[in-house]
This record gives sequence, structure tokens and C-alpha cells, in this order.
Amino acid sequence: MGITVLDHPLNHHYLSILRDRTTEPEEFRNTTRRLAYLLLTEATNSAELEDYSLETPLVAATGRRLARPVVAVAVLRAGLGLIDAVIDLIPDVAVGYAGVQRDEETARPMEYYTKFPDMTDRTVLVLEPMLATGGSLSWAVERVKQAGADDIVALCVVAAPEGAARMERIHPDVRVVTAAMDSHLNDHYYIVPGLGDMGDRLFATL
Repeated sequence: MGITVLDHPLNHHYLSILRDRTTEPEEFRNTTRRLAYLLLTEATNSAELEDYSLETPLVAATGRRLARPVVAVAVLRAGLGLIDAVIDLIPDVAVGYAGVQRDEETARPMEYYTKFPDMTDRTVLVLEPMLATGGSLSWAVERVKQAGADDIVALCVVAAPEGAARMERIHPDVRVVTAAMDSHLNDHYYIVPGLGDMGDRLFATL
């Protein structure tokens, strides 16, 4: 399904704040949340709707609501920076967690924790802010597929071409929505120009 790169003035505004090395953790967290609203809006722009009957203060009317329940899976720990915005906009969302850490020498994902709600007949949003090699995201997507998910969208803040290519190769059925497609990965598998380590900047563990 390919990758969608946001192109909106607010997207560029918020992303620039996140890239700035002088942005303090509180502002970084708040800006991440604001950017997540834009990512979520784009990720759900083709969500299936159903009609239902309602009463306005004046007359009977037909309303529209999401036809499928939504599950959000935060890839720990950076994915936690996106979860509040999802809960704000979709209050009845079910939330799962996928704990993975990167081997700093090989850049391969190492699983340490997973906890998922029911995935059957639900739209699943996988929250992985940094799409670098694609190892963590492709692993998380595989795990939610194993749990029964068949309608999956990934939300990322920044992506590298290497990770995007890996997702297209391994999970071509998954749409990826990102705020930016950056230049490349450096020798340490960090996204360039990127914004540093998202988890460290969110939680002040620099």
C-alpha cells in the first residue's frame, strides 16, 4: 500500500521543532502530540463509516461513525509519545504494547514484551515514530498479524528510505504514514538528518 508523507504547513512547523536539538523534553513531548494529531487524521482518512439514527435538538437525523473498532499498538518506548493523541481523538480505542529494543551493533530488533487486545475485525494503528532500518516496525507488524490483524496502518514521525523499502518488501499490504522521508541512515543506523533518539528526547534520558 506504500508510504504517505505528510505535506502540510503545520506538519513542517512541528517537525522542525522536533528536529531542533535545543528543544527541551516538555516542548518535545507536547509537539510530538500535536504532530500525532496530523498523522492520525491522515491515517484514518479512508476509514470505513456506517450510518446510524440520532436525534438532534430539532429533528431526527442520520449520523456517521467508524464502522470498525480501532486498536493502537505502541512500539515501546518511543511509540508512547503518539498514544495520547490517538486516545484524544478515538476515546474508545483499545491499546496494546510491543516491547522491542535495538541491538546497537546489528540494528536487529530484540523482543522483550508484548500485550495485545483482540485484533479481529479491527483497524490496527502501529505507532513507531522512527522508521530507520525497518526492523522494529516490520517485527511489530508481524506480531500484530499473528494476533489476527488484517487492516494495519503504521504511524511514523520520520522515516529513512531503507526502512520504507523494507516495509514495502516485507509488508506491502501495510500503509505507512510519516511526517518526513529523510535522506539516509548513518553508520550507526540513525536517521539523517533525523531528530536524534526519540525515546531519549521524549523521556529526558539523554
